[in-house]
Amino acid sequence: MNLTKILTGVLLLASLFLAYLLYRSVQGTIDDRAKIESTEQAIVEKLKLIREAEIVFQSVNKRYTSNWDSLADFIRTGQVPIIQRREEITQKAYGVEEVKVIIDTLGFISARDRIFKKTYYVNSPDIGTFLGFKVKEGDRVIKNQKTYSLRVGEKVNEPPMQEEGTVTKLEPIKVGTELKKGQQLMSLTNYMFDPNVDLATLGNIPGQPNLKFDIFVGVVEKGGLKVQVIEVKDPKPVNPIRKESNEAKNRKPLHFGSRFDISTSGNWE
Repeated sequence: MNLTKILTGVLLLASLFLAYLLYRSVQGTIDDRAKIESTEQAIVEKLKLIREAEIVFQSVNKRYTSNWDSLADFIRTGQVPIIQRREEITQKAYGVEEVKVIIDTLGFISARDRIFKKTYYVNSPDIGTFLGFKVKEGDRVIKNQKTYSLRVGEKVNEPPMQEEGTVTKLEPIKVGTELKKGQQLMSLTNYMFDPNVDLATLGNIPGQPNLKFDIFVGVVEKGGLKVQVIEVKDPKPVNPIRKESNEAKNRKPLHFGSRFDISTSGNWE
């Protein structure tokens, strides 16, 4: 084997080694980004759950809580009143409509169901003749699905669903009934969060089990009134670009709420 062949072999091995190092570097960067994105998505979902729990807690207790155990206990055992808002629309002269808003307390629901499930009410969009349902209680429906028919004048309408979920109740309306605009037709529910979440670790940050979210609850004065504020924040972001000093809101540590303003919005939104 002459010198040329030896050098060629050495250069080939060196090229392969450098190519491997480049591949590992690029793949490592891709893997790191994917891990950060996955972790941040889990953090956002946890923050959304905490936010909803705090909002419901505040609606019942007239305050927020900074105690994770109290919030978890409320989710487990709390009760929330069921409030139904409905409208009665009366036709007046010259095509004018009179709208009367009626608010009823129908009973109570567990805090867990109120937080984890979202209830939607489907109302008649127009005055018309009811032609029947196309679904039954217990059915799973999706957005844009047609679930009932309504005759308005000479036209048959099948309004598409605006939400998705499981049909929990169909109102006892007979075919041929004349419906009022806004009359309730059905209700459905949908899980917004994982119902199997471990409430004992409610305040723990995904990906960093030994670290908890920072939570601040306080009162500020706005327009001469004292109002409650809340902020829940990831104190140690896994994403190196999320610095507290960063001027861009969406580059700051993941959080919702504010210590100074009446807001529960998240900076991921």
